[in-house]
Amino acid sequence: MMKKQYAVFGLGSFGESVAIALQDLGCEVIAVDDNMERIEDIANSVSYAMKADFGDPDVIRSLGTRNLDGVVVAVADNMESSIMATLVCKEIGVPYVIAKAKNDLHATVLRKIGADAVIFPEKEMGKRLAKNLMSANFADWIALSPDYSLVETVIPKNWIGKSLEELDVRKKYGINVVGIKVGEAVEVNLDPKKSLEDGIVMILVGANEALEKI
Repeated sequence: MMKKQYAVFGLGSFGESVAIALQDLGCEVIAVDDNMERIEDIANSVSYAMKADFGDPDVIRSLGTRNLDGVVVAVADNMESSIMATLVCKEIGVPYVIAKAKNDLHATVLRKIGADAVIFPEKEMGKRLAKNLMSANFADWIALSPDYSLVETVIPKNWIGKSLEELDVRKKYGINVVGIKVGEAVEVNLDPKKSLEDGIVMILVGANEALEKI
């Protein structure tokens, strides 16, 4: 099976972390930036690192981007380069382009020219941090949409010793238990009749309103 291949344009803190994470997951990663220092910093952590101006359409075409599974346009401050890179990648047939946006206008333009996904990493991380602070009992909170989230939380005290069948959380609370964590081990094929033990971490999915009530 061939490794998936991705390019990451822009190696600020966000682009660098995405590139290294993709490489760690077994993908082939081409990291591109016009700053030689950043290229040197990441060179040993990805498949290829190259200094180039990805705001230049000819540079993008020369990278062989049509053979990639996806491109992450991780620069937002230079809107011109971001828009040009996104546009050219979609024009030459890159199947999935995800682009970082600086503001709502930038995001609108990126969507109109074909970006498959647009993200505001700082804004999303800020919201996630705020939710973690407000919900200290949740170990982690991942927004799936504006209204629904996936959370990890230590088992509520009144659930200890009861089975999922007894608790009937979908009916009583309007949420779904999708797994449990015991230490680092994650179980997703749960026995509904088995009593839940103290100290386990529950993985829950549901509407934010329902999750906040637990």
